[in-house]
Amino acid sequence: MNDLKGKKVSAISLGCDKNRVDLEKMLFRLKEYGFSVVEDVDDADIVIVNTCAFITPAKEEAVENIFKMLLKKEQKKVEKVIVSGCLPQRYLKELKEDIKEVDAFLTLEDNERICEIIEELYGQKPQKQKKKLGRILTNHSSYAYLKIAEGCSNGCSFCTIPRIKGGYHSFSMEKIVDEAKYLADLGVKELILVAQDVSRYGEDLYGENRLLPLLQKLVKIKNIEWIRLHYIYPEKISKEFLDYLSSEPKICQYLDIPLQHIDDEILKSMRRRLDENGTRNLVSTLKNNYPSIHIRTTFLVGYPSETRKKFKKLCQFLKESMFDFAGFFPYYREENTASFYMKKQVREWVKKARFKKVKKIQNQIVYEKAQSMLGSNFKVLVDSFSPSTGNFFGHTEFFSPTVDFGVEIIYNEKIEVGNFVTVKFLSFDGSNFKGEIYESSK
Repeated sequence: MNDLKGKKVSAISLGCDKNRVDLEKMLFRLKEYGFSVVEDVDDADIVIVNTCAFITPAKEEAVENIFKMLLKKEQKKVEKVIVSGCLPQRYLKELKEDIKEVDAFLTLEDNERICEIIEELYGQKPQKQKKKLGRILTNHSSYAYLKIAEGCSNGCSFCTIPRIKGGYHSFSMEKIVDEAKYLADLGVKELILVAQDVSRYGEDLYGENRLLPLLQKLVKIKNIEWIRLHYIYPEKISKEFLDYLSSEPKICQYLDIPLQHIDDEILKSMRRRLDENGTRNLVSTLKNNYPSIHIRTTFLVGYPSETRKKFKKLCQFLKESMFDFAGFFPYYREENTASFYMKKQVREWVKKARFKKVKKIQNQIVYEKAQSMLGSNFKVLVDSFSPSTGNFFGHTEFFSPTVDFGVEIIYNEKIEVGNFVTVKFLSFDGSNFKGEIYESSK
């Protein structure tokens, strides 16, 4: 075992934030064992490629990075290449047959055995590992992702997640709260709750929805200032939930709601649970009754049977709704999904054209909203310092880090990473706001 202690391990994280949490727990186990965890793969003896396999571009990116690391191995710049995440979870048999140069492919069940697996790769006798709560954060330490469930049972026609991760499985409330307290002790100020569907938390485990009771426990944790929710499905949004969200100071006034489309026929084909009328009513309720809540959403364009008329309806809905943020994906025909077998598939060039058009519509909306914020002051959590610019970077409660816009803060000696400051927004370049410190807060 002593031969392995001190070997350097690095990771490339290509997966979603849920996969990132899994990787951070693996890195902690490796460090506890005695490995040295390094940021740069060029300094590593062992490289873990943490992959995504949700859609075709993600799979292509994963394979590209795997072969880059295998080239390093061939050049004897790294000793072992390990692949984790959704790609081996979805294609384990094929990967073992096609990319034999990879030293180990990890399924989700293998993550806890990472140290034992590496011991086996080096011909060492596996040692019994101690189970200990811990993570090595791979993002800025001011915030951290807190996974509250695994898998999904919604069965959307275009989605591969249930086949990759299985059905929805909530983690126990006690386990989640313990991990949140651990993160707070690390200095984390913002928890970002993630799952494929946060809004169904507890229904499988406790027989009833327990998201609000979970939040009520999390807001009591000392030093946690913000709690953000990612992926709240529209049909699960109730008045009780919105009233709590808007009244609890620690819950970010921000909702990530995947709507996917507005046309009834497409929504039904997608197996979405909220129809056009329900979707419009929800957006109207949020806009009129809860104006402080910022909305991010997601749409698919080019889904099978999306005619020109249905696409125009989507464009008009975007213009009317004026969402704060919206992400768009051209539909990818993924094998073993219901939509793969559907007729009336949309041509690739049409998808690209539609994708370009909806992005243009939303960019104009975002630009107008951004201009209206200039000159105003906002509370910002400071995430990092950039030596290249000499300035700090952070985010507000209505900007999710790495997803939405960032805030570049002109250098001021009062600023410290991990603290909150009040910033006056001066300009917007399409990606980040730039501002100056108005006053520092907690």
